[in-house]
Amino acid sequence: MTDHDGPPDYDLPDTLELDSPAQYKALFDDTRREIVTLLSERACTTTELAAALGRPKGTVGYHLDVLERAGLVRVVRTQQVRALVAKYYGRTARTFLYHSVGEAVGETRRIVARAAAEVEHSPGLVVSALRYARIPQERAEEWAARLGDLVTEFGAQPGDGDTAYGVVFAVYESNRPPLAADGDGS
Repeated sequence: MTDHDGPPDYDLPDTLELDSPAQYKALFDDTRREIVTLLSERACTTTELAAALGRPKGTVGYHLDVLERAGLVRVVRTQQVRALVAKYYGRTARTFLYHSVGEAVGETRRIVARAAAEVEHSPGLVVSALRYARIPQERAEEWAARLGDLVTEFGAQPGDGDTAYGVVFAVYESNRPPLAADGDGS
């Protein structure tokens, strides 16, 4: 485990590599994805998650059970509240690593589409850029790793602001045609 100053408010490893179909299936449901995203900020009870998602506690409880059985969330602390014990759930890692195969096919498109919809309706700061580079695959993989590290750092920031900001990145093969060699033009 590593200690970070930023959220969440419980100790957890930096990464967990998904290695089972159950983990992929659990994570790539929209409601469960929202739950693990909220748990990036702090540990929450079923009641707190239900209020944030606008969903019934029973529905959120079901999704938490699926995530817990898949090893993606766990109870990180409990608190006595009158005659009941409140369970606070947290993620099992800051970042879940997966490969775009099997159950994860289409997840990248869903992430980019969700980010595009949020950007379209964003009332404030939006900074974006799109660039292309003709580089070897190894260099593209280096850039993807560096950007992934930056996104992880962004997500570990202390949760002391009133506004949530999002970051999305994608390094992908483009089908842009090459330019003609010099001297081949008119």
